[in-house]
Amino acid sequence: MESSEEEDDFPSIESITPQSKIDSVHQSLTEKGIRKLCCELLDLKDAVENMCGDMRTKYLAFLRISEEAVEMEHELVDLRKHISSQGIVVQDLMAGLCREMDEWKRSGGDADDTDNSEVMDSLPNELTDPKSEFLEKIDLLLAEHKVDEALEAMDTEERNSSELKGIAEMSSYKSAFMERKTVLEDQLLRIAKQPSISLAELKHVLVGLIRLGKGPTAHQLLLKFYATSVHRRIESSLPSCSTCPNTFPATLSKLVFSNISIAAKETAAMFGDDDNPAYSNKVIQWAEREVEYLVRLVKENAAPSETASALRAASVCLQDCLNYCKVLEPQGLILSKLFLVLFRPYVEEVLELNFRRARRVIFDLTETDEGLETSSEFVAVLSEFAIASDTTMTDCSIRFMQIVQDILEQLTHLVVLHFGESVLSRILQLYDKYIDFLIKALPGHADEDGLPELQDNTVLARAETDSEQLALLGAAFTILDELLPKSLFKVWKLQIENSGGEGESNAALNNSSAPELKEWKRHMVQAFDKLRNYFCLQFVLSFIYSREGRTRLDALIYLTETPDDSHLPSLPFQALFSKLQQLAIIAGDVLLGKEKLQKILLARLTETVIIWLSNEQEFWSAFEDESTPLQPFGLQQLILDMNFTVEIARFAGYPFKVVQNHASVVINRAINIFSSRGINPQSSLPKTEWFSEAAKSAINRLLMGSDEASEPEEYEVEEDDGGHIVLPEIDSDHSDSGSTETSSLSTMDSFESFASASMADLESPSFTDSES
Repeated sequence: MESSEEEDDFPSIESITPQSKIDSVHQSLTEKGIRKLCCELLDLKDAVENMCGDMRTKYLAFLRISEEAVEMEHELVDLRKHISSQGIVVQDLMAGLCREMDEWKRSGGDADDTDNSEVMDSLPNELTDPKSEFLEKIDLLLAEHKVDEALEAMDTEERNSSELKGIAEMSSYKSAFMERKTVLEDQLLRIAKQPSISLAELKHVLVGLIRLGKGPTAHQLLLKFYATSVHRRIESSLPSCSTCPNTFPATLSKLVFSNISIAAKETAAMFGDDDNPAYSNKVIQWAEREVEYLVRLVKENAAPSETASALRAASVCLQDCLNYCKVLEPQGLILSKLFLVLFRPYVEEVLELNFRRARRVIFDLTETDEGLETSSEFVAVLSEFAIASDTTMTDCSIRFMQIVQDILEQLTHLVVLHFGESVLSRILQLYDKYIDFLIKALPGHADEDGLPELQDNTVLARAETDSEQLALLGAAFTILDELLPKSLFKVWKLQIENSGGEGESNAALNNSSAPELKEWKRHMVQAFDKLRNYFCLQFVLSFIYSREGRTRLDALIYLTETPDDSHLPSLPFQALFSKLQQLAIIAGDVLLGKEKLQKILLARLTETVIIWLSNEQEFWSAFEDESTPLQPFGLQQLILDMNFTVEIARFAGYPFKVVQNHASVVINRAINIFSSRGINPQSSLPKTEWFSEAAKSAINRLLMGSDEASEPEEYEVEEDDGGHIVLPEIDSDHSDSGSTETSSLSTMDSFESFASASMADLESPSFTDSES
């Protein structure tokens, strides 16, 4: 009634269904679905119960049939025993009959003699034959599976019977005996091949086979038993390999090699090594197959090869296996070479994939490795350079040492012994890519420089300031000179201590490990030299060329400028002195405690300036141009500039021999050009001592910032036969530095530091920039 009233009130809306009707329809549909689903579930429950009932019925039927089969087997054995006993009764009856017939003959007289003999002849002779009795006895023992009694009886008969000895013709009795011997062998083989047989039962059966002359078969069964037992134990433990991936390979190796050792000892005890070497050869071949099985299992069930746990597991497995191989050598089992041949490719694969992971962790800053230690000792050392450089590059350096340290910690001493050279080579490759990565952050780098692209998705901030660039060099040098040698020394020392004792560790490190370590060290230094040389070249080029591309070190300063009485070096070399002083102050702050690196860098910078000047053909073309007039003062100024550069290095305590040699080349070339243009250097130039004194005076005057500077320190100078200046050797305090013929790290035989020198004079606040 209410709905009809609503329809009267709203006659134009005919298609609207009330909400109550919609709810009732949906509720009915839902209830129907639930009821249908419940019916289906009930049907499924009934089907499952019926299936379970059928399975239970069939299982009970199977048990009943099994019991009946066992009972039937017992009945058959009883039947055989009954038949045997009946045969014995028949034999007794026949024997009694024979006795009665014999008595009747004696009592009945001669009349019945003929009939008695006929009866006796009619009886089978074999009834009273001991051979037949023996064969029947063996048949009875074999039927009752009394293999021990049958074996003992046959062994006794074979020793006592002349017919069974030697190589006589095959008689019917011997043939029957051999047939029963074959049946006994088959019974022993069936017993030995039962899966549930114990070791004691097997050894008892094998002794029987050996007595039957089946030694090779018994030996094969013994080895098969040991192989089957260890394989069964390994297969039962395979599901747990994922829960303990680090120790699982070591557990496998212990099971396999201990099993090989026991099998070899049992072979020697049962068959004797000296009596028949063929058994020893069989053991060796079987042991080699077991080693192959072990290596295959380790590969198939190991953790992913790129993880540190896989490397640790492989290292421990190799360590344990080689130790076990050494223990087996007194038993005549030489398995170490075979194991290394089989296991080496896997270790190489794990090492390669771990170093690939290292490259991703180092150069792809989005990659994370939670297994790396964050509180290592070198984190604090490398974090010092984060103050002066972009933290991205510092994180890269920290990651480098973390991942390398993580890899080295997984290695055992035998892995170092056999794979040390491979590990060093991969560390060298990783460090070389790390150096290329740092070079990309230096100013002036471009893709056309020929450096390999490492990670295109890694955005590097350019190290624009001198402090940032020096921080990069400091981090790379600290890794090379301090952190890496320390980490490697721990690993190599562990290897040496395990092989030669603690007292010989240092000597062994310097002798037995020296070739590979020194060669590796030399290549590592060459990799660092790339970064150092690139920095020095960019620094010098930024000093020589202006932003507009014009050179500040032009030949015109030696061709057009008029002489003065100040006897100072030309303005570019005064500016060089200023920049080197500023850089030395920055280096003293950024590279605190790295005096060796400071001296190497600053000496290389002065060396790079002179090398650039020596190789700049445009500079020398201006002197060789016939249309350009030359003045003696130009040659004098050039020689003074060269002496000034050498004196900068010597004054600051840098190794200056290479700088002096390059300066001599420039001076000799300039003298030859001026001589060919008609200027006599002997008459137009001051004495050789003058240049050295003028250079020293210029350094003092520039440092003091005044022309009224005090007299410079007196240095000894020598004059060679060629007429140009030869700078003297440095004093005894710097004898190590002076004897070094180059400032390149790659020519140094060791990591020995240069002799320290005071840099206080270079940090003088009264320095005056001569360019200003």
